[in-house]
Amino acid sequence: MQRGVSVDHSSGVSAPNSDPVFLHVRAGMTGIVEDGSDWRMADVIWVDGGARNPKVPTLFQVADVDTGVINWVNADLVTHIVARV
Repeated sequence: MQRGVSVDHSSGVSAPNSDPVFLHVRAGMTGIVEDGSDWRMADVIWVDGGARNPKVPTLFQVADVDTGVINWVNADLVTHIVARV
């Protein structure tokens, strides 16, 4: 019987990644849009689905919360959803 020996039970297999954030974004939500090294907070106005599967978002029409500028962004640029208070 061995005492005081630590055994590593971790696996070499990584845990599966969760769904990308953009799959959970809906119109009316506020999110963080990251474009390279810049980021901004924007309200999602419209969600546009893809040609192959309209239920999977590919583009978001967003309004920058600081400037009010409205533009379209690729869905995968939304990296966080801001919680409502």
